[in-house]
Amino acid sequence: MSKVRFFALGGLDEDGKNMFVVENNEDIFVIECGMKYPDGDSLGVEMIIPDFQYLKENSERIKGVFITHGHDDVMGALVHFLKEVNVPVYMAPLTAKMFERVAHKEKLKDYNIHRIKRNSTFKIGNTQIRTFGTTQSIADGFGVAIKTEDGYVVYTSEFIVDYDTKADAFKFDMLDITDIGSKGVLALMTESVGSTREGHSAPNHRITKQIEPYFEEADGRIIITTYSQNLYRVIEIVELAYRFNRKIMIYDDELRNLMQDMASLGYYRIPVGLDIAPQNFNNDLENVVVIIGGTGSTLFKKVHKIASREDDLIQLRETDTVIIASPGVPGTEREASAMEDDLYYETSKVHAVDSKRAWSMHASIEDLKMMIYLINPKYYIPVKGEYRQLISNANIALNMGYPATSILVLDDGQIATITDGQLERNYDMINVGDVLIDGNDNLDAQGMVLKDREVLSTDGAIIVGVVVNHATKEVIGGPDVQSRGVIYLKDADYIIKEIGTIMEKTIEDAVKSNSYDNLNCRAEARERISRYVMKETGKRPMILPAIVEINTAD
Repeated sequence: MSKVRFFALGGLDEDGKNMFVVENNEDIFVIECGMKYPDGDSLGVEMIIPDFQYLKENSERIKGVFITHGHDDVMGALVHFLKEVNVPVYMAPLTAKMFERVAHKEKLKDYNIHRIKRNSTFKIGNTQIRTFGTTQSIADGFGVAIKTEDGYVVYTSEFIVDYDTKADAFKFDMLDITDIGSKGVLALMTESVGSTREGHSAPNHRITKQIEPYFEEADGRIIITTYSQNLYRVIEIVELAYRFNRKIMIYDDELRNLMQDMASLGYYRIPVGLDIAPQNFNNDLENVVVIIGGTGSTLFKKVHKIASREDDLIQLRETDTVIIASPGVPGTEREASAMEDDLYYETSKVHAVDSKRAWSMHASIEDLKMMIYLINPKYYIPVKGEYRQLISNANIALNMGYPATSILVLDDGQIATITDGQLERNYDMINVGDVLIDGNDNLDAQGMVLKDREVLSTDGAIIVGVVVNHATKEVIGGPDVQSRGVIYLKDADYIIKEIGTIMEKTIEDAVKSNSYDNLNCRAEARERISRYVMKETGKRPMILPAIVEINTAD
């Protein structure tokens, strides 16, 4: 009996945090290990990653992790995962170079990376694996096909169908895809982000025609923002600068590293003599294109610093032409809007690439139709996207004649089980959740730390401390009460005094009943003070009691 199970630990009904699991009998294969940016007020949270608990509990069954390209939404959580579970990881050469820099920065040394070609066939244990190249906004992207007893399980990764791509590292391997389809496909997983757009993504993904007039009109410098990981767009900008006989200066270490990686791998080289190193850049240069790179909100913060005249290298001038080729991604819209507003203070020549005319490099309706037609799967599983996008993707297959019973729209943690080639109609569930990353540290997956931060940001905190004699438990110092963000002390002396009295009374009561314990006493004081403050102010601040016990001379 053959059994194939599929589920997601992230990436369904959300943009980012992609992590998909395919279980072929007892073997586990993981596809992607991504992060996403927090929405709204992050309260110190820098990123959100999947909860790896299920994979930690079943680590001995994991045969490999596939990272299909170098974007944060599919690779941003990998270093955190490998700190907890050391398993083989398969990725293309450019992606491997990107990861190794992150691993070095995070001081991760014990990991097992396998560099693979975009279009290759190999075995992991007894399972045959095939990869096929896809056209994405970053080089070396590929899809993966895992062979089961009932046919391949195929994951396309991000893709568009672009017949004009000349660089091999960006090409769409249609012949390999067609061949996989001819061998029999049990299930096809395709991305859903662009599933609401009519037509093909190409040639709408290119920005050259849209920004070329700005190059023609510019008298002074050109400052252009772009995401470092969108190498397809960076190359377009470099080629435009070359055509208009302008030097370039790449203002982002990661983007410079990526372009050097591209050259070392033979994927793309910046024309000789075009590039100015940052240390050789002079702010008085005129005939130059400054490419400001970054990822997520870090890019917008960098431009804000430049616009605020706080940057050490670049100062904007009225004659500068600024082009924003980095539209806000989910979780960064506020920073993107603020960045554009800041720029208008320094120059009136600010142009933003129209995202309705320059599409993101995700599969649109006709791209998805072509993939479904070539692969011809038995079951179709939309992944990667918000719920409306998953439904739109499902409708594409439905309109192509697939019965609703062969299309699976799942939630994170919902398990689809295919036994002997047939889908079971009962869906198991596993616990899934978010893990919040604060700097380099994990917060708790249940979000208690974030809840504490929310309390501090809305209702404030009250700290009350006393010193007691260790032997007698008599209060010999304090109470000292400090309020932050709750009440104005001069207007509420009686509240402060009462809080101190409650603290002393709690200790006295415990001593009289011979039940004194430092920890329990602080918990009781916290509860009593919290009720009193709520009654007097209507707020529920964080209460932090402290009882310091000291030995005193007789």
